[in-house]
Amino acid sequence: QGLEFQRVLDFPTPGVRMLLLCHVLTVAVVQTFIFSENRVFAKNINFYNVRPPLDPTPFPNSFKCFTCENAGDNYNCNRWAEDKWCPQNTQYCLTVHHFTSHGRSISITKKCASRSECHFVGCHHSQDSEHTECRSCCEGMICNVELPTNHTNAVFAVMHAQRTSGSGVPVLYLPVLAWAFVLPLI
Repeated sequence: QGLEFQRVLDFPTPGVRMLLLCHVLTVAVVQTFIFSENRVFAKNINFYNVRPPLDPTPFPNSFKCFTCENAGDNYNCNRWAEDKWCPQNTQYCLTVHHFTSHGRSISITKKCASRSECHFVGCHHSQDSEHTECRSCCEGMICNVELPTNHTNAVFAVMHAQRTSGSGVPVLYLPVLAWAFVLPLI
């Protein structure tokens, strides 16, 4: 009787086998759909929300920054920023934010900057005026969207690696991999 019970566990009935197969196929189809949908959506997302410039670049690796001088708030600074290429002797976008102890912006300056202008990033509180100045620098096309407000975001953000068009495992192979696991069960 124990041997027959073991055979039942080793070889499920055709109904149980069909149920397991349907479950595995359903999971594989759903995963294939999810992976393929994510791949399509990821291709269409503009992560920086910045359109490529229509005018040709003036020199290799050229870029633009939001630029304003003593703006009252970040919205108006970004909204009315000049749309021009940074000079060739600059590599970064600098943001200088002056604000009260209650967090109200006093002035915002954004511009293209050289490496030497980016050495003094961080926040500094002035005892005399009770105001705080936070400075940040970043690398990349119009990267200075946000304002530095504390030591966490008042940093010198530099890209360390070149972006490539592909990843280690193409998404296209994931459905094939799923089928490789399903076929032995059939």
